[in-house]
Amino acid sequence: MESIESLRKEYAASFGHAAERIFSACGRSELIGNHTDHQHGLVLACGVNLSAIALAAPNDRDEIRLLSKGFPACSVALAELEPDPGEYGTTTALLRGVLAGIVERGANPFGLDIYVVSHVLSGSGLSSSAAIEVLLGGVMNGYYLDGELNEIALAVIGQHAENVYFGKPSGLLDQMACALGGIQFFDFSDPVAPLAQRVDFDFSTSGHTPVIIDTGADHAGLTDCYAAITKELAALDAFFGATALRDVSEQDFCASLPVLRRLCGDRAVLRAMHIFDENKRVRKAKEALERNEFDTFLAQLNASGESSYMMLQNVIVEGHDNAQAVAFTICYAKRILNGRGAVRVHGGGFAGTVLAIVPNDLLNDFCAETDRVLSPGACMPLSVRKRGVYELYTEE
Repeated sequence: MESIESLRKEYAASFGHAAERIFSACGRSELIGNHTDHQHGLVLACGVNLSAIALAAPNDRDEIRLLSKGFPACSVALAELEPDPGEYGTTTALLRGVLAGIVERGANPFGLDIYVVSHVLSGSGLSSSAAIEVLLGGVMNGYYLDGELNEIALAVIGQHAENVYFGKPSGLLDQMACALGGIQFFDFSDPVAPLAQRVDFDFSTSGHTPVIIDTGADHAGLTDCYAAITKELAALDAFFGATALRDVSEQDFCASLPVLRRLCGDRAVLRAMHIFDENKRVRKAKEALERNEFDTFLAQLNASGESSYMMLQNVIVEGHDNAQAVAFTICYAKRILNGRGAVRVHGGGFAGTVLAIVPNDLLNDFCAETDRVLSPGACMPLSVRKRGVYELYTEE
């Protein structure tokens, strides 16, 4: 990771003046709670040590200029805050959306130059876009509102920017975990004001290390796969007159199975079964960490992985007979672990990454073998970052 001094030099070379303040936000890992957030459910997640850093200082322009290392520069005029469909999928869209959210909460913006360096790998399942959204919100909150917005408010702003300006439908999980850091239990029963509870557990005492494995499969072209999950579950919700499965009793769901299978299809029903069971597993996993019952925690993660594979069905892309990277990675990781630790699909699924909890005595061999079979550097050991978005340094 670059030193602060080297980042300051890069900032000055990019903008022609010195950086004034430095902010940081972290990536995140979903420990358990696969696709439950958009059904107003429960999730256990954590901030991770791969982070994004922003250096900033005012400029004399009526715009925010943003340079993210390794990407083209972009800018947003302070007075142009409406979503632009032509910007969907771009960093400009995220910048404009976050600025609009900050202004909506009372900010009177002025020009800023922001330089971002991110170690939250894109496509890694560690939420690189959410980390950037929360980071930009932290910069603007610090400059325009003297830091008065809390982390959850910044997460909500980031999600809105991603949904409305970036054009990607998503729940609030990623932004919440990036903003808060630590191990967090989230309850999305009220998606506008979710509950967050920090779980006091130190992974370093467990004899295990969380590991993210890059399967090599790209998310590009898979939007329809993700949309199908929410679409199918929405049809079930509508049958019960609910906005999410959280508002449907499992007893009513089971009583209606013959009708639901006919109207919504078996895959939709299986996916709903996953959601009901996954919420129970999240509670059990949280309680296991609180009681320091790590074997129980691992059992819940393994059960979650099996449920995602068989019922949620976000491991294999339909029609991809000869390209099943996520399925292969899960199965081979389990083979290496030989009944120890835990393995499950990570995040949205279908591509991207797999999460493994690896016993420390196997860690070196596990990473060496997954790197050999998949690609060099595919295995990334992680640690939990206790803080989410915060200001690192202010020039006096």
